[in-house]
Amino acid sequence: MPELPEVETVRDGLERSVLGTVVEHVEVFRDYSVRRHTGGPRDFEGQLAGRGLAAAVRRGKYLWMLLDGGDDALMAHLGMSGQLLVRTDGSTEPVSPHLRVRVSLRDAVGRALALDFVDQRTFGHLSVVELAPTPDGAPGGLGSDRALVPAPALHIARDLLDPVLAAGTPGREALVDRIRRRRTGIKRAVLDQAVVSGIGNIYADEALWRAQTHYARRTETMTRPAIRTVLDAAQDVMTQALAQGGTSFDALYVNVNGASGYFDRSLDAYGREGKPCHRCGAPMLREEFMNRSSFRCPQCQRVPRAPR
Repeated sequence: MPELPEVETVRDGLERSVLGTVVEHVEVFRDYSVRRHTGGPRDFEGQLAGRGLAAAVRRGKYLWMLLDGGDDALMAHLGMSGQLLVRTDGSTEPVSPHLRVRVSLRDAVGRALALDFVDQRTFGHLSVVELAPTPDGAPGGLGSDRALVPAPALHIARDLLDPVLAAGTPGREALVDRIRRRRTGIKRAVLDQAVVSGIGNIYADEALWRAQTHYARRTETMTRPAIRTVLDAAQDVMTQALAQGGTSFDALYVNVNGASGYFDRSLDAYGREGKPCHRCGAPMLREEFMNRSSFRCPQCQRVPRAPR
């Protein structure tokens, strides 16, 4: 599943490619891909026609494009395999057999573009949604200074690349306190999108390896500096992955130009079962965790002592 750096790579590509364009028409080729849109496929097409794309915004793994002329947005959730691909060649031929929605655009100089939503596994979706004020009054996400967020994403916490949660800010310190109050394992806490968004299984394992912390360490037993170390490590690893286009394990994870990321070559923990730890040389372990795999070093990330 695409994680925060993959979604941010797409957001940045949209910001560079389609802002200022106007929607000429929309074609929905698979109704299920707009299943979350109230009103159905024809209403989805009608609400977008003639609207301008004003900003590309992201919070965690949620991505939306502000529409001019109202407090609503085109929201995208990529699911497991969703792609947003920008076409500038003017071709009307399907870019993929899995093309689900096409948004035909026109830019300020009259050039025709297309924004294609491609989704092989069909877990992703698009919708036009109303925007709601952010509870804290700060900008809704990266890419816009408007204090608005799509109503379906109000429950999603801010992510570590959000300036509101930057290291040393009151927002980051409040997050540290929130995690200490969770009374759970540290990996469960950072995976909870209502606590901090955008950290998925891959980057959680990478952050915990860097912080030399076992995934089951209880949050209420951790010091504030120890929790800060985990959060700083998560921010660092995602920032580095973002610089390389995200973590790509197959051809499904691409940016708006269709190019894959390659941070998987730099992973220190995830997927390295039996390989030597890059820090101490001990064979890496894979363990079951929340119906998925968790990878750690048995020497650098020792099992925590049971509470007395």
